[in-house]
Amino acid sequence: MARKLGVLIGIGVAVAVVASGAARADGLPVLGIDDGSTGVTVPGSTYRFVTLPANRDTLVTRVQRRGGRIAGARLLPGKFTVPAVAYDGSAGGLSADGRVLVLIEPRVSFPRRETTFAVLATRSFLLQRLARLRGDFSFDAVSPTGDRLFLIQYLSPRDPTRYAVRAYDVRSGRLVREPIVDPRDREQMHGRPVSRAMSPDGRWAYTLYDGGGKAPFLHALNTARGTARCIDLDTLAGDKYLWRLRLSVGARSIVIRDGAEPELAVDRTSFAVTKPASHSTPAGETTPVWGWALGATALTVLLTGAGLLLVRRRPALG
Repeated sequence: MARKLGVLIGIGVAVAVVASGAARADGLPVLGIDDGSTGVTVPGSTYRFVTLPANRDTLVTRVQRRGGRIAGARLLPGKFTVPAVAYDGSAGGLSADGRVLVLIEPRVSFPRRETTFAVLATRSFLLQRLARLRGDFSFDAVSPTGDRLFLIQYLSPRDPTRYAVRAYDVRSGRLVREPIVDPRDREQMHGRPVSRAMSPDGRWAYTLYDGGGKAPFLHALNTARGTARCIDLDTLAGDKYLWRLRLSVGARSIVIRDGAEPELAVDRTSFAVTKPASHSTPAGETTPVWGWALGATALTVLLTGAGLLLVRRRPALG
């Protein structure tokens, strides 16, 4: 009877949770983007990881991508969410091997004095590292095995387009001293992340930036080696439709699209920029995941009911 009552209460509370979720923002220096309720997954993983607010805590769940069955959950002390990595709502935080999940404390203002990340093992939901960094950071990417995080450090309290890419060693709990820069172009990077796409193996994180008043560029981050390349996209300068462009990754190139229309292609080996000759989809192309079996509202109903049952029991389930 108590279990049924908890689920019924969860359905009633779900609407409030969905409405409040829009006010919670992740690490990006803008309010209103929250990937917690939609979650994050990677190619080859059978699960999607979702976070939902539970008073002062966070309900972290492992949900099967097929069927939507909840395979595990934990009530994590503190407020955390799945990080967004671009303004198109692309989610990040899950390592390519599916074993490490990185969450970020939701942003309520810019700048903030301290940024907190939680690094969890996905099988046990055990907390591997709670990183509290002095200064304002957002999440950018994670290495394929989850041993290194890549963060965006904001350098100006007034200009969120000025930033540096920093690496964080999970084992030592320290930031790598030197920022990650393109040795061929050491000019200070400016801009806002428009869209993100990952290579299928998780080794490369490709991000389209608006350039912060200059020409847009593509940032190619090698998450395995901790190196980067910046590719200028001069032909996109002044494009008033820049914010609707999206990235997709093929076997040989990264394609920048406006809807179904390809605008530019960047070779993944030479980083040469060309205008696509055809509108065909490259073989093996991957695109950001936007939808899945359960809608966000239906999943929220299920997880909220489960969360109320978990309030009395903090240990991991499943």
